[in-house]
Amino acid sequence: MLALSSVYNHYRTTYAQGAITKYDAHKKSELRDIYNSIIRLNKESPLYLPDTSKRSQAFAIGIKESARGLHNVIASLGGLSENELLNKKAAYSTNEDILTAQYVGDANREDEIPSFDVEVRSLASPQVNFGSFLPSDSMQLPTGTYSFDVNIHNTKYEFQYNITDGDTNLSIQEKLVRLIKGAGIGIDATVETDGNLSAIRLVSSNTGSPLGRPSLFTVSDTHSSMEPGSVGYFGIGQVTRPSSNAELIINGLEQSVPSNRFILDKTYELTLNGISPVEGQTATVSVKDDMASLQENIGRLVKEYNSFINYAFQSSGRRIKNTDLLKEMKGIASQYEEGFDHMGLRIEENGSLGSNQSSFVRSMEDGEAKQTISMMRGFADSLFHKTIQISLDPMQYVEKRIVAYKNPAKIHFATPYITSPYTGMLFNSYC
Repeated sequence: MLALSSVYNHYRTTYAQGAITKYDAHKKSELRDIYNSIIRLNKESPLYLPDTSKRSQAFAIGIKESARGLHNVIASLGGLSENELLNKKAAYSTNEDILTAQYVGDANREDEIPSFDVEVRSLASPQVNFGSFLPSDSMQLPTGTYSFDVNIHNTKYEFQYNITDGDTNLSIQEKLVRLIKGAGIGIDATVETDGNLSAIRLVSSNTGSPLGRPSLFTVSDTHSSMEPGSVGYFGIGQVTRPSSNAELIINGLEQSVPSNRFILDKTYELTLNGISPVEGQTATVSVKDDMASLQENIGRLVKEYNSFINYAFQSSGRRIKNTDLLKEMKGIASQYEEGFDHMGLRIEENGSLGSNQSSFVRSMEDGEAKQTISMMRGFADSLFHKTIQISLDPMQYVEKRIVAYKNPAKIHFATPYITSPYTGMLFNSYC
């Protein structure tokens, strides 16, 4: 289980393209559809040996993650049916230095959407453990094998390391920083220096006052399995700055939230960026009108599509078929080229979309706006289905050698081999 957790952490920190969203969770029926799609993909496919170079592995995993990101963005722009695409309402904040807002409510909500006046009095902060400054070029601990425990939410992580002849405070501090950061347990570690002195700084990824606990994490070697004493020596067991909640006044009512990013009234996702410069000064959060929301949705779709194209374009390599992918994506865009011209969008050489903002705005306001919207929904729907195809088999864009074709005269049973190379690469890259 620990090895699987390490693989997952390596995958998330090395390849994952952004945060997990609600569209990464699936119903049983959706997972069954994915399973059936894999069965159909495997049933008639020949046996092949894919290229397993580091570059090919990184590209296959990266392009799948990029497709997942584009897929989720399209899904977030109103819904998963073609009629709902791009219908998402857009939120705004009157002072983005204080906070930014995103609408996360029902895209088809018909009642009046409330507005909120928000004053930010303090931001949520993480826990900080700042160790003792020690001479960088010396070491007072005897040689041996040491260990200490980090406890987070009642989950204990043990770290073991050796101190050998020739080690210094700085070299061991750097080793501990690598151990903690590499574990991916939600603590950032750095070495701070001041002349010939150095210290370890630990900062929690989470913020907010812990419920029923004195701190978000603790560091101790009281019950360690190896030599104790290093926690007190390096001074990393003491909380230098406790975590705290964000303090707000929303529509005149005082509120406290544990994070600088939270959902308000199941309607807005707010990201706190700063404190109100003057007491009583608020940022108003509300929704834009339908046309402004549509313009923002289309702009975001174009931006995310271009990000996907640019990733594929930059990931060139001798055994990578990124040119095949780019041709396919450009072929999809070419089907809507006439509509793009009307909107002030142009298809670039690599398949990305360039834009003329003034022409784009005019196209949203003229008599053919309804036709333009329908065209963009068709484009978004085509991209949505393409991202599903890419996610099912990213190995189609990596060079592979056919070993054997299946006999068409025989009944074939589904095999897992087509998707197995991709899954195995997650472990190969870690090991």
